[in-house]
This record gives sequence, C-alpha cells and structure tokens, in this order.
Amino acid sequence: MLKFKKFIVILSLALIPQVVFARTNHIVEGLEIIEEPLTLGSRDLRLIITDMINQAIGLLGILAVLVILYAGLVWMTAGGNDEKIGKAKKITVSGLIGLVIILTSYSLANFILNSLLNTV
Repeated sequence: MLKFKKFIVILSLALIPQVVFARTNHIVEGLEIIEEPLTLGSRDLRLIITDMINQAIGLLGILAVLVILYAGLVWMTAGGNDEKIGKAKKITVSGLIGLVIILTSYSLANFILNSLLNTV
C-alpha cells in the first residue's frame, strides 16, 4: 500500500501545471527584436471555470480507474489468499462507487454549467 501511495504522489506531482512567468512577446522583424507586453486573454471567465471543473473531474475519473486497476492487481497477486481477495473486492466496490459518483457529478456539473452559459 505504501508503494501505491508513493505512486499517487509522484503522479500528482507530474500532473501539476508548471508555473508560467509573466514575460513579453518577442517578435522578430528582420534583425530587429520588438518586445510587446503580454495581454490577458479575451475568453469568458465562465468558460475558463467550466474548463477547470471539467479537468478536475477528468483527473478524479483517472484516479478512480487507477484504484480499480490497483484492486485488480491485488486480486491477481492474492494467490488464493481469502483475505487479500476480500480486500481486493472491497477496493473494487469502492472504486466503482467512486466512479459512479464522479460520472454523476460530471453530468450534473455539465448540465448546470451549460444552462448557465446559455441563459446569460
């Protein structure tokens, strides 16, 4: 179980977005470099929040699938040990319940966000 926790920590660190520093755009015209300041995007804030929610729910879905795969690994390596098989079954059920909750929350969030974006 400790190796699985280390794996999750390393995976989450790999998925953390990299820090972006403010800088200027360097446009090269001939031999001359023209610096223009970066401007904020013109996207609607509601769309940005919608994308962030969708990405968070997608990450949770990936984690739920990884939990189910871990349960399958525990079951396959149980070697007929009833305790390990029972543990694997509990992990599988928990992973499936989590996946159902995540899919339901995705559907609900998608419905609410689409109705908010279309009405305003």
